[in-house]
Amino acid sequence: MAADLAELAVGEMAPEQAAAEWQRLAEAVTRANRAYHTEDAPEITDAAYDALKRRLAEIEARFPSLAAGSPTQEVGAPLAEGFAKVRHEIRMLSLENAFSEDDVTEFDARIRRYLGLGPDAPLLFTAEPKIDGLSLSLRYERGRLVQAATRGDGEMGENVTANAATISDIPQTLTGAPDLLEVRGEVYMSHADFAALNARQAEAGAKTFANPRNAAAGSLRQLDAAITAARPLRFFAYSWGALSEPLAATQLGAIRRLAELGFSTNPLTVLCDGPAALVAQYRSIEAERASLGYDIDGVVYKVDDLALQARLGFRSTTPRWAIAHKFAAELAWTRLEAIDIQVGRTGALSPVARLVPVTVGGVVVSNATLHNEDYIAGRGADGQPIRGGRDIRIGDWVQVYRAGDVIPKIADIDLARRPADAQPYVFPTRCPECGSDALREEGDSVRRCTGGMACPAQAVEKLKHFVSRAAFDIEGLGARQIEAFFQDDLLPIRAPADIFTLEARDATNPLQKLKNRDGWGERSASNLFRAIDEKRTIPLNRLIFALGIRHVGETGASLLAAHYGTWAAFEAAMTAADPAAGDPEKPRGNAEWQDLIAIDGVGPVLAASVVTSFHQPAERGAINELAAHLDVQPVIRRVVTDSPVAGKIVVFTGTLERMTRAEAKARAEALGAKVAGSVSARTDILVAGPGAGSKASKAADLGVQVIDEDAWLALIGG
Repeated sequence: MAADLAELAVGEMAPEQAAAEWQRLAEAVTRANRAYHTEDAPEITDAAYDALKRRLAEIEARFPSLAAGSPTQEVGAPLAEGFAKVRHEIRMLSLENAFSEDDVTEFDARIRRYLGLGPDAPLLFTAEPKIDGLSLSLRYERGRLVQAATRGDGEMGENVTANAATISDIPQTLTGAPDLLEVRGEVYMSHADFAALNARQAEAGAKTFANPRNAAAGSLRQLDAAITAARPLRFFAYSWGALSEPLAATQLGAIRRLAELGFSTNPLTVLCDGPAALVAQYRSIEAERASLGYDIDGVVYKVDDLALQARLGFRSTTPRWAIAHKFAAELAWTRLEAIDIQVGRTGALSPVARLVPVTVGGVVVSNATLHNEDYIAGRGADGQPIRGGRDIRIGDWVQVYRAGDVIPKIADIDLARRPADAQPYVFPTRCPECGSDALREEGDSVRRCTGGMACPAQAVEKLKHFVSRAAFDIEGLGARQIEAFFQDDLLPIRAPADIFTLEARDATNPLQKLKNRDGWGERSASNLFRAIDEKRTIPLNRLIFALGIRHVGETGASLLAAHYGTWAAFEAAMTAADPAAGDPEKPRGNAEWQDLIAIDGVGPVLAASVVTSFHQPAERGAINELAAHLDVQPVIRRVVTDSPVAGKIVVFTGTLERMTRAEAKARAEALGAKVAGSVSARTDILVAGPGAGSKASKAADLGVQVIDEDAWLALIGG
């Protein structure tokens, strides 16, 4: 029912439907207010909150009887326990929100209608950044700070005088001020100070903050003022409450007077003539948002003439003479400072944008995914241009959004602000972690490190694979133990060969034996060493699978083991295989390469992955070091010598009518033949059924014997 109502337009609601939807929305807004204002721990984004409140207001506009006691008529939230209460002499109200240029135009028109001003009558506004912090009211009597209070619910705030006195931007005394002056503004924290605070919190094992606003609010509302004093809080003054005499005749004049009295005021506050100028300033501030060094979530417009402000007055919760033009909560512009390459556990090279920190959707964003090299170059997964084909360069101004409200991504680039010396990004072709080649397979958008076990970024996951059930399956050495040994500085396992030297290293370790460590004992350590020793003898197929080479699963490992028979033969063939060798006019690759890709079920992708691993110095070194500790058991094959196809390489193509392909392959291998998946110069026989295509043509070009199914059956004796 609730889900259905959430999708229903307000104009289509019956009274009972409106009442049910109003109840749901009112509860959600009340929860959000408490989380944001009282607990300093927002549960939803600003955009989601604004959407809830807008829909609530729409329902109340159509059904006015529901508005009584509504959260739309409230400011802030109930006060938290622990602070003395302060009643504001003049209420601290919130601001009406604008979300579009049309809203700004309507704001201007509404004021003109209320004041009876024609469309051409002069009407000036101030525009200033809307600081995303915690509202604070400072009361001065005869030039001395006597009280500081949070906004609270607008009527009552919390007395935080001792805490506010620790903020350097807040003067303790004033010279030349009215006898009574209540200065209002925002407590905030800069991006740099926020990052430093979170680093200290993490180092101390304490709670970290989601964003600077939370950090500022939580710091100001500490019951221990010493904690507040240790936090880097700032304060911008932008308004006032009770006064014994006016500060000036205009909003801008009053702000300048506050600056003269010693308060920090925002230098981006300007005077604007009409909606077009207001929106232009909004765009200008939005473009500079990331470089300000502190969070803003919009721009506030106020009627400049204070006499007109007085005539306009207030609604129940907002002034008529001001409005907050909010930024889209999920979007922000910032500068891309660097592109880093991270190597994942599978060897994938993932580019990450390092950004000037900016708050997006209530979270500080300093990194964003760049997906892959095509994305940086302005191409999509299908090769078609994205972002108009514009590439991403270091130094660019980029628009960031949070995909699914979680993962920051780049939505757009401002080419007009691109530095003149910005160069196209050159994606690395070598792994930044281990220096091995980083290759990109045909049809794959990701470039991957070929370092395998020798690459630190892949090492832990490769080791977990190495000891998995289908690989070495060492009892007592599972994923959890591998992680612990990998982090161990005294008895580490960082490469597969380290497993087989573990007992010897433990015996000579003068500091602490494995049996004496937490979680281990003499029996468990002895059992582990014995289990490792038992696995020094390993079948060839399990060893090939354990190496964790991309594309080589259990089936592929068995095919390779069956074809080469011994570790020595396999190693020699992989060393000699060269996919790029040979005369360009002849089949690509040398004889060893052709033999490899001819194995039925292997193919060029798997073959290239295996050969590349054996040709990487670091990976090959790790493999050789491992093999020195092992007794690799060959694949025992029955040698058939009295068959007419014994020792021959056979390829099947087309449709076989009297047996399945699997049956034909099994029969050929039982007679001592090798079955390959492709035709090469080494192929002896091609068995071609109906539908044979390019393989038959290639066999004819190479002079390979081509026979049909009947001839094949006759050859092997039925």
